[in-house]
Amino acid sequence: MQKENLSASAALEKLKEGNQRYLTATSNSGDISPQIRQSTCDNGQSPYAIIVTCSDSRVIPESIFLAGIGELFVIRVAGNVMDNHQLGSVEYAAGHLGTRLVVVLGHEHCGAVGAAIHDEPDGYIKYITDEIRKAIGEEKDEMRACCLNVERSVSIIKDSPAIKEMEEKDGLMVCGAIYHIGSGSVEFLD
Repeated sequence: MQKENLSASAALEKLKEGNQRYLTATSNSGDISPQIRQSTCDNGQSPYAIIVTCSDSRVIPESIFLAGIGELFVIRVAGNVMDNHQLGSVEYAAGHLGTRLVVVLGHEHCGAVGAAIHDEPDGYIKYITDEIRKAIGEEKDEMRACCLNVERSVSIIKDSPAIKEMEEKDGLMVCGAIYHIGSGSVEFLD
């Protein structure tokens, strides 16, 4: 059952405005009150944006966009790579929660991207770096590689038949962005 939510363009503007306020904030002004906790418990969630991002501890979407409880549906995995689990989570939030904006949020100084460029990891990390290598090819510039990695995840999401249908029917929008850790700014990609 799909809920009514903000349009993709209104959600994008809300993210941009939140990030602008974050640049000079010293605390998160997002609503984390007992009232909002109870309201979302009783009435469910209606996040205005889906954020697919890295597990990096410096990348905190709720802070970066000054969002509170119930506002963002966050999917985190090292290197913000997409597999069936992440894609299923995106489809769930868009299809069942009515969220109309999906943002793949990469970031500068990403350890997973750096490992894909410079290292030969083993173990389960290799699954992540192999996915990143599919995105970046022979790229050695870490910032460019981060952008290519975001673009690949955006492409994977957009290739989902369910997502394509929601783009056409419901105005769903999928875009990429890069978080600049040092400045706190988010650069939305074309």
